[in-house]
Amino acid sequence: MAPTKRSSWPEKMSELPLHINIRDPRWDQSTFVGRAKHFFTVTNPLNLLLSEEELNKARMIVMNYRAGIVTPGLTEDELWNAKYKYDSAFHPDTGEKVFIVGRMSAQVPMNMLISGCMLTFYRKVSTVVFWQWVNQSFNAIVNYSNRSGDAKITDTQLGVAYLSATSGAVVTALGLNSLTKHLPSMVGRFIPFTAVAAANCINIPLMRQREIEVGIPVTDDYGQRLGTSSKAAQLGIFQVVTSRIGMAIPALTIPPVIMSVLEKRKFLQQRPWLIGPLQVGLVGICLVFATPLCCALFPQRSSIRVSRLEPELRDRIKKQNPDAEVVYFNKGL
Repeated sequence: MAPTKRSSWPEKMSELPLHINIRDPRWDQSTFVGRAKHFFTVTNPLNLLLSEEELNKARMIVMNYRAGIVTPGLTEDELWNAKYKYDSAFHPDTGEKVFIVGRMSAQVPMNMLISGCMLTFYRKVSTVVFWQWVNQSFNAIVNYSNRSGDAKITDTQLGVAYLSATSGAVVTALGLNSLTKHLPSMVGRFIPFTAVAAANCINIPLMRQREIEVGIPVTDDYGQRLGTSSKAAQLGIFQVVTSRIGMAIPALTIPPVIMSVLEKRKFLQQRPWLIGPLQVGLVGICLVFATPLCCALFPQRSSIRVSRLEPELRDRIKKQNPDAEVVYFNKGL
């Protein structure tokens, strides 16, 4: 009788090859569909339910694999699952654990509540100010948590950026509110969207102004850092602003149209307490799809032509690699 073949740790470890690129997403990021699949995974609100133990275990698996150490018995699906758990809670550049409210997986539940309340309480100045302040405070946390690069920002710089961003957003909302006071009520329902769109153009650049000042890391095809670029930071911020405004369009324009019809029905007139929850629910349905799809408008690992970089950095890159045409950077979220 032939002896039974016994498995060994080296054989188990060799089951999973070390060439799987987990620094990039699992799906092809050159296509919108691939990016959408990636962001549906990243923004999944269920990621918020992951325990500290689960997150730390995922981090250990990812860090070990990047260092060439394969966890015994690990499958490829388990590796990718760990990678997305890790990505949902840790900053890609600094490796720091992101505050739970600032994670992209918190976008849908938080924006569902805040946007629903902005759409419900848009008539009084006091409620407009309060919910715009809440919204921009939340956005400030998200913008700082999902910034690009690893440049440090002081508490003073962060405080000034926060106060400038939130006050600018509130003033914008109040200005729009006063301008549309004598217009049809349907127009007033769109104030929250207009204010949010304008405020994003203020909040995101201010909360990420440090990136514009000192630049963000740019890398080659293999992830090797080549330097820092303010031009790349400006492009990344523009892409993020565009995506954020896109996220707000369905959530802050579709529910007002639906609610303007439903509020005339006898059912809601007899049950006005249902208006708020219904509005929040409609916003949530829009955000479940709008958030990942608008994040997918641009690749997370975005690119910029070398010819568009600062002259000093461009010359240095060309000197090292005369054939280099494009460099890459993390645009933030």
